[in-house]
Amino acid sequence: MTAWSLAQITLALGVLLLAAVPLGRHMARVYEGQPTLLGRPLRPLERWLYRWSGVDPEKEMEWKAYALAMLAFHLVGFGAVYLLQRFQGVLPLNPDGLGAVEPTSAFNTAVSFVTNTNWQGYGGETTMSHLTQMLALTVQSFVSAGSGMALLVALIRGLTRRSTREIGNFWVDMTRSTLYVLLPLSLVLALALVSQGVVQTFRGHATATLVEAAQGSDGSPATEQRIAVGPVASQIAIKQLGTNGGGFFNANSAHPFENPTPLSNLLETLSILLIPAALCLTFGIMVRDRRQGWALLAAMLVVLVPAILLTTAFEQGGNPALTAAGADQHASAHQPGGNMEGKEARFGIASSTTWAAFTTAASNGSVNSMHDSYTPLGGLVPLVLMQLGEVIFGGVGSGLYGMLVLVIIAVFAAGLMVGRTPEYLGKKIEPFEMKMAAIAILAMPLAVLVGAAIAVALPAGTATIANPGPHGFSEVLYAFSSAGNNNGSAFAGLGANTPFYNVMLGLAMLVGRFVIKVPVIALAGSLAAKKIAASGAGTLPTHTPMFVGWLLAVVIIVGGLTFFPALALGPIVEHLMLH
Repeated sequence: MTAWSLAQITLALGVLLLAAVPLGRHMARVYEGQPTLLGRPLRPLERWLYRWSGVDPEKEMEWKAYALAMLAFHLVGFGAVYLLQRFQGVLPLNPDGLGAVEPTSAFNTAVSFVTNTNWQGYGGETTMSHLTQMLALTVQSFVSAGSGMALLVALIRGLTRRSTREIGNFWVDMTRSTLYVLLPLSLVLALALVSQGVVQTFRGHATATLVEAAQGSDGSPATEQRIAVGPVASQIAIKQLGTNGGGFFNANSAHPFENPTPLSNLLETLSILLIPAALCLTFGIMVRDRRQGWALLAAMLVVLVPAILLTTAFEQGGNPALTAAGADQHASAHQPGGNMEGKEARFGIASSTTWAAFTTAASNGSVNSMHDSYTPLGGLVPLVLMQLGEVIFGGVGSGLYGMLVLVIIAVFAAGLMVGRTPEYLGKKIEPFEMKMAAIAILAMPLAVLVGAAIAVALPAGTATIANPGPHGFSEVLYAFSSAGNNNGSAFAGLGANTPFYNVMLGLAMLVGRFVIKVPVIALAGSLAAKKIAASGAGTLPTHTPMFVGWLLAVVIIVGGLTFFPALALGPIVEHLMLH
């Protein structure tokens, strides 16, 4: 690994931590109803939204009502996104005259954006009209992220309240997440991206005259090129900040109209983890023990930093098959060295691998390089980061509430070993909490492993695998890992826009999102009803380096042991075959 690579990685992590501190404080004030800098201009709009929608912001909900409100909201969102795709051919803001989206693809995309997965089995610029991109996909990028943040806040209330059945109001929590956090940050980032050359227009395709005439697909001479443009910057901003990941273009953030410069690349990379990192600090403030938030942030960084370094080292080391053939893959003044296949020359290896680790640690899924072209071990690291449950930062809200579920399991296991009733922040962890936590941690592996097994066992699943052997299996495993963890990135090489994969991956997304969300809300309701026990000499401290190490052991054991056999059949075997 080069010194320049280390400098780039250090810069990205340093700026991320500096920016997370003030944002964490701001979000704590937002969710606790305290005054903020944005309160004066936005509070009247918030009150108007409640009046217009008939919501009483003072009326809180029990966990079942909270869960039903969340499910009903996403059901309506699914219907809206599906119908907009199916009727986009007759709707306005369709300057290129794109027709209706195929039914199973429309189903898959509707599920994808409602669940905050943003998996794309289609080419965005050749499939979706401007109206669909904005009203369906971009809107869901805001509200699906806001929903995840709302659920986290409900769980925090469950940990801090005592002897109550109420955990907040879903509509208020989601409105505040969107209005005071996601919208202002997206506006600032969108303007910054436009200043770097990211496209933002309602016009249809642009036309450029070719310097040299080429031959069209029908054999006729071609002298012009159609260049897709549209309202790109506004969608890119929330796709990054909301850990959504759906790009306007099929090439995602490797496309120069989405990510044209090194500065835009840095801004987009940082925005992937900005809110998840800040929410750790928000958690510490809201539970009145900032050490708890820093402990969770430290646990996440202890996994993320080695993941970045390993991915970079594997890619910088190059392809051993090419080395054996006599190719020079060492970095020098004349070449970047390493495995540059599938990477943008303007970004290089370190920026690409940092993005790859960030996007799969978060449930983001956007890419600025093609993970399918990574070395076997280089591609293994992003795959493992997803399979850990995307709790190493994870999605906005969803990553931290997933980590808190694992904290409860870690506390419970530690309590059993020392013979004490397990507690977390003064709340006793009893059978109901463990049942909900068990459902939450089993749902994702079930969706991933069962889905991948069905895909490789049926002709409909194997028919569109472009690469034979272990790499082809890795492509299928990556697809279901991405869907089941609501990530959205892809290994490519797999023809996933088929009725079989559209339906199977759609089901995996639903299980990976909602079969976890509902138990977490139930967990919040159960914890809120408990009293807070005073800590004593035998209370397990959950802010110490020892507990951070124990928590990471639980995270790795739950994720690693579950998926190791499947990983052995894919990237590990492929790596051994290279030698």
